[in-house]
Amino acid sequence: MEDLLVPGLFLIVMLTGLAGTILPILPGILLMWGAVIGYGFVAGFDAVGLGVVVVVTALAVLSVALGVILPKQAADAAGASKKSQLAAVAGAIVGFFVIPVVGVVIGAVAGIALAEYADKNDWGVAWQSTKGVLAGMGWAALAQFGIGVLILIIWLGWVAVAL
Repeated sequence: MEDLLVPGLFLIVMLTGLAGTILPILPGILLMWGAVIGYGFVAGFDAVGLGVVVVVTALAVLSVALGVILPKQAADAAGASKKSQLAAVAGAIVGFFVIPVVGVVIGAVAGIALAEYADKNDWGVAWQSTKGVLAGMGWAALAQFGIGVLILIIWLGWVAVAL
């Protein structure tokens, strides 16, 4: 029973991180990556563990990259200007500090909507760009969730081998 306590605690952290890929109120992939590293320090880094850490680190980097690339591509496809996209990034940063947790999303959406309106003086056009960014953020969240599931499966394989 004690053999399952440590993996069980790390499983809770992993599932919290997985939920965080969809819910912006929780940390996501980076929490899962940290749990894999933490488990390695507790269980020991054997050859399998080192391989898992390398693969999970690559997946975490891919996930973070997709979190940036997919919304940007969607904004480009929706016709958002570079200036508006920078306003979305600035809004996300400000939102993070002003409204903890969900402020990133609210700030990014407000940033692009207001910048597009200021640039084009048309709420319809601004809304199209804003919808594009929201769609990109949604696709990014789905991609990150899928990567999170893969990280969880890989980690569970490591745990199974270690037990």
